[in-house]
Amino acid sequence: MRSALAAHDFGTVIHVARTEAGISYSMIAAECGIKPERVGTLAKGQGKVATFEKIAAIADALRIPGHMVGLARRPWEAAPEGSADAGRREFLKTSAAAGLAVGLPELSRASEGGRVGSDLPERLRQRTTRLRRLDDVLGGGDTYRTYLGEYQATRTLLRRGSYTEETGRRLLSVLSEQAQQAGWAAFDGGRHAEARGLYEASQKAAVDGGCAALAGNALAFLAYQGLCGDQHARQNAVQTAARSCAMAGRDAAPGVRALLYERLAWAHAVAGHADETERALDAARAALAEVDGAPQPDWAAWVDETELQIMYGRCWTELRRPLRAVPVLEAALARYDDSHARDKALYLSWLADSYLTAGEIEQAATVTGRALDLSSGVASVRPRERLAPVLQRLGKHQALPVVADVLDMARS
Repeated sequence: MRSALAAHDFGTVIHVARTEAGISYSMIAAECGIKPERVGTLAKGQGKVATFEKIAAIADALRIPGHMVGLARRPWEAAPEGSADAGRREFLKTSAAAGLAVGLPELSRASEGGRVGSDLPERLRQRTTRLRRLDDVLGGGDTYRTYLGEYQATRTLLRRGSYTEETGRRLLSVLSEQAQQAGWAAFDGGRHAEARGLYEASQKAAVDGGCAALAGNALAFLAYQGLCGDQHARQNAVQTAARSCAMAGRDAAPGVRALLYERLAWAHAVAGHADETERALDAARAALAEVDGAPQPDWAAWVDETELQIMYGRCWTELRRPLRAVPVLEAALARYDDSHARDKALYLSWLADSYLTAGEIEQAATVTGRALDLSSGVASVRPRERLAPVLQRLGKHQALPVVADVLDMARS
């Protein structure tokens, strides 16, 4: 049996899962336990799956009947066949883990006018924290509807439920966090108008709920989005980023201050302010050094030394200092797991950019190819947007074989 299975090619079924059912490569990868770029390669008809365990995992994930791939009848085959939408929900539920796609029963009852228990805001916050993990492996195109639904459910609860003033304040804090999560997914998926609206709603909820840190972070998100605009928009974004730090204040958790100063540094770098960039990065480093094991908000906990090093590299790339950017980006990205495919692809784009600025064309092409592989099938518009100017600059060197290969890859 194993020799027959060694020749099996899943490319067609993976392609159909993406084009007909709307299941992204990253979702398939998460369920099957393989890398997103490997899924993209298989979908193109390149390579085969040779091990019994992987064949079984892919067959179960994509609901391929066992007899079609030389396996015994799968346990799920006795279940009624569902629609393509049901298949997509199954992927989402599996990725979210432990039934996160199903709402809390108390939420439905309370949104119909029932009494909200004092423990519900914390339970909602824990749920929001678990759902945030989806962003580690999925793009905004996959997560936006889920995150938006969470935000809308809590907003309905606040409007219709009955609760104490303190519980209401805590619900507003959760609502602000959920709006930021949905806004980020909207931004990542190219829904810029929706993202702005959600960030603005988040700031209002945070202010009404008395949470300065979340209010500051909402401004930081608005600043980050504004950097995608023209020169005037970028200057406004710098001011907004500075306001985000001031709003959160010196009493904010160290991780929060590190995050906001990182984004302030990035705003200054994009605007071309070298000295201000350095000062903001130094402030972020100082704040991160204060994180001594004390609890930090989960929405800021992803900022660590590796992320800070990457931000240093990104800023130096924008400021056209490749001799400083390349070593720090190479070292940090060597520690960065490929499972975070979208983010690693984005970060590699800055490394490729710096190699180009330094005149290392072949190295830039190699890194760009790696970023294209990682971003293949990820439901995010940002990697391709970031790589577009890099590919345009590489086009001037298309006579080089390695560059020609990468340009062909980008067109495929």
